[in-house]
Amino acid sequence: MIGLGRMGSNMAVRLERGGHRVVAYSLNCAEVAAAVESGMTGADSIEAVVQKLTPPRAIWSMVPAGSPTDNVVDTLTNVLDRGDTIIDGANSNYKDSIRRAARVNKLGLNYLDAGTSGGVWGLQNGYSLMVGGEPEVF
Repeated sequence: MIGLGRMGSNMAVRLERGGHRVVAYSLNCAEVAAAVESGMTGADSIEAVVQKLTPPRAIWSMVPAGSPTDNVVDTLTNVLDRGDTIIDGANSNYKDSIRRAARVNKLGLNYLDAGTSGGVWGLQNGYSLMVGGEPEVF
């Protein structure tokens, strides 16, 4: 999970509770420390997230839409391997998602646009996801 704000951190906790191994990264070191304290594996960079996962990887980004998401995708395209998947939970504009998907697909990577909502109840009740992308990747 890249991005450990309110939504990202709660989603990571829910995934961890559900039996998934979560590698957590944020620009905010305190958020990473809290994730580690709750049982997740911490990372100090996006590159470290990738190194700590076994292919095929699924990297979920919960950073703000726009330039922050572009920056994460740009970084990931330089360090992921063919068959790995980038999941964008930022509620990005669909035109941006189409552009990103076309670019990463040319590199042999998968891209899912997974607009996420759930607010403060998401941790307890789960999240609503509107997923766009190839059905077999989903």
